[in-house]
Amino acid sequence: MKVLLVGEGAREHAIADAICRSGLLERFYAVMRYRNPGIFRLVKQHGGEVMLGNSRDPETVAEAVRRFGVDLVVVGPEEPLFRGVANVVEERCGVPCVGARREVAEVEMSKAYMRRLMWKYKIPGRLRFKAFRNLEDAIRYIEEYAESVAIKPARQAGGKGVKVIADLQAYLTSEKRQVKMHHAKQVYEKYMAGYTDIEDRILIEERVEGPEYTVQCLTDGQTVLAFPAVQDNKNAFEMDIGPETGGMGSIAGPGYALPFLTEEEVKKSAEIIQQVVEALHKETGVRYKGVIAGQMMLTPLWGPTIIEFYARFGDPEAVNVLPILKTDFLELCELLVDERLAKAKLEFEEVATVVKCIAPKGYPERRDLAAGHPAAVEEEKIRAKGCQVFYGSLDLQDDGTMITKGSRLAEILAKAPTIPEASEIAEQAVPHVYLTDGWGVFHRSDIGSRALLQRRIEQAALVRGVYQYRLQKGLIGITIDWIPGRGKIVYEA
Repeated sequence: MKVLLVGEGAREHAIADAICRSGLLERFYAVMRYRNPGIFRLVKQHGGEVMLGNSRDPETVAEAVRRFGVDLVVVGPEEPLFRGVANVVEERCGVPCVGARREVAEVEMSKAYMRRLMWKYKIPGRLRFKAFRNLEDAIRYIEEYAESVAIKPARQAGGKGVKVIADLQAYLTSEKRQVKMHHAKQVYEKYMAGYTDIEDRILIEERVEGPEYTVQCLTDGQTVLAFPAVQDNKNAFEMDIGPETGGMGSIAGPGYALPFLTEEEVKKSAEIIQQVVEALHKETGVRYKGVIAGQMMLTPLWGPTIIEFYARFGDPEAVNVLPILKTDFLELCELLVDERLAKAKLEFEEVATVVKCIAPKGYPERRDLAAGHPAAVEEEKIRAKGCQVFYGSLDLQDDGTMITKGSRLAEILAKAPTIPEASEIAEQAVPHVYLTDGWGVFHRSDIGSRALLQRRIEQAALVRGVYQYRLQKGLIGITIDWIPGRGKIVYEA
């Protein structure tokens, strides 16, 4: 089988690695915006070619499909899916694609669409929300209601622009209202400025608390196969402080659950994703063929609760699960495109995994400062520590040097019987990724540590006690608010 991969990040390097371990692979090709060193090497090792171009553009991808004569296309990032790459590849080129078509990828692209879908079909784990198409209406809403909320771009904007504001102290209500209005203005003018493909601009959701995690799945539109749950750590600095990033590292295993989750909670999360896949088919008439992931939170309101959906593997979450996948990845892809995924069986190594991302200083808020630096990745020394490296935002030059593009430059994967052991192993490999011009890099040493893991376990135990009590009393999904001047308001699930 000749396979074309679309995309150029560490997630795509992990997908490329899984493809190249398959016994079905004949030749491997890639279309990328820049030369990811890891993907480029795998392409050359497996007799293929790289096309450099706009990997988000359907016409560019279609040109690569025709030029290379491939049998299958696998799409890594979300933006190509939002722009209809899967539609063009299948309809114009007649080649199957592992990647959601534009109609169903909207479950990630538009957070407002996703919320409306969940409420329409009464899918568990849904949150109350308001979506606004102009700033004036959003400001008017904020002025009228004093609530604890999350204010977000209504579109997927690369994980940027989300702010959660707890409005709990009456004496600070006025100040909190000013913060909300300021952030709503930022969302409208800054984070949504470059997007014209959806009408909604600002999303305001009820605020919930609890540990977050991701359940990534393969689906053929009927069967949903869940991968082990993963927890990503979004904040830039130790102990969950600092600006949100695309993810500074992640933990998984051993097995399908995490130390702070039960198997039943992971199962319920997968059932929610299954219901959403079925709802998307009812809404659009299109079978969802690709990856769908639920970014979940364990909350007192529902237990497993949807924060947002991904129409692709997460980054770095893909790096936790794909390297330990024992099932042939291309066999899974074949079954997926033929709508026979029910015949598949997922098998993974029984290990814990920890991923640590290394980024240039300046990331995430000053990517201009983080870009343009020569990097060194000492792969042999990393392997000697028992780790694997996946290349991210690095551009391989003709002379062999690697230049940073401004985002996370590499991700270190370590495996061990437990998460804290894997974390300690990964730490030993981190110093072997650096910039040769003296510009600094940073990572989070606490990801997977015993202290941070214990914090997650304690938080989950508190939440679990509340949502299980609510479950026993028939209160799951029901919210009671007190609004001055209006009294008690009960919101039914």
